[in-house]
Amino acid sequence: MEKSLDRKLAEIRRNYATRTFILADAKDADMAFGIASTGPRQSPEMHPQELRFRGLEEYRQAMRDVTAQGLVDIMLMSASSNEQLTIQERLFDASHVTPAARANDTSDIHVLRGGVSPQQPARPFRTATIDHIQCGKAECAPEERILGANLGLYSITFNNDPARDLETLNAFKRFRLEAEAKGFRYFLEVFDPNVPSAVAPEKIGQFVNDAIVRALAGVTERGRPLFLKMVYHGPKAMEELVNYDPTLIPGVLGGAAGTTYDAFKLIAEAQKYGARVALFGRKINNAEHQLAFVEFLRLVVDGVVSPEEAVRAYHGVLQGLNLKPKRSLEDDMRLTTDIISYRSSAVASPGLGAPKAADAPRRPDGAPDFSRMTPAEKIEWNQRERDRVFG
Repeated sequence: MEKSLDRKLAEIRRNYATRTFILADAKDADMAFGIASTGPRQSPEMHPQELRFRGLEEYRQAMRDVTAQGLVDIMLMSASSNEQLTIQERLFDASHVTPAARANDTSDIHVLRGGVSPQQPARPFRTATIDHIQCGKAECAPEERILGANLGLYSITFNNDPARDLETLNAFKRFRLEAEAKGFRYFLEVFDPNVPSAVAPEKIGQFVNDAIVRALAGVTERGRPLFLKMVYHGPKAMEELVNYDPTLIPGVLGGAAGTTYDAFKLIAEAQKYGARVALFGRKINNAEHQLAFVEFLRLVVDGVVSPEEAVRAYHGVLQGLNLKPKRSLEDDMRLTTDIISYRSSAVASPGLGAPKAADAPRRPDGAPDFSRMTPAEKIEWNQRERDRVFG
């Protein structure tokens, strides 16, 4: 079946001014957060102080439901979920939705409860192999490479550290060469530095843009990513990248969970200033009703409703379904980020959902000092780290 992703990519390359927009549901968080990746389970018998998480099967059922709805273009999964849904269940055979799998899991996304990896400079690592994504085993016969996903997310984090960044680039080079040899397509995720002191906050957008352009300048068409996934650093940074080379096709990640208005306004503003892809993870997964939330994301990027109208209509749907919203309509209409538009007065922001250096006690080396944090501060720090990694 023709995949909407391929059709839309062709339309965007043909005419970048088009409203055509690629929407992905990023449900690959089990590659980062372990038990907490599935999101909190709402249960009437739970006590307020308890926090329980959905099971993996419930998480995968949401993937099936969103795919069946047909409003996203990509379903991004872990390699194990891809094996279950793509290879064993053949979920995507009769769907225009393209299955994709996270192709690497660098150390900075190992966000474990009580863990310390995200506080250290990112190191390259890959659990999944291309063969396991394509056919579910160590070596695929040529005819078996179509059994699984043939699209992957490859993630890199530059920390303005020559030795670490060179290690990252060498790992990326090895992946590109293997992907080209095996006919495997990928899109490139570029995180902000995960070391707070790596780059001055007001220069992070410029640093990331330059890092992307420099990393891909020596890569010929056969080895280039289909599109990018990155933090939205505001209109100027987005316009700069698109004006330099629109064939890069920048996409934005969701950032912090935030309000419903944060999500709808982000996707509208990013599209306005040049983004043509959005990959939302926690914003979708933590919504009161995932299918309704996805529907309004699509209506916003298609220009059918404004972000403001979408929030009001979404609350109307929740009311009709007798679902209690997490926030009142008034609170859910608040914009909690400062980098959405040119009207922002903020001069320095490390990006949506990025951890800020001044928000927690730090050791002399810049790492968070958990021994001087209250329990509430530890929870807040970990929440922001999760937001930084999987919007």
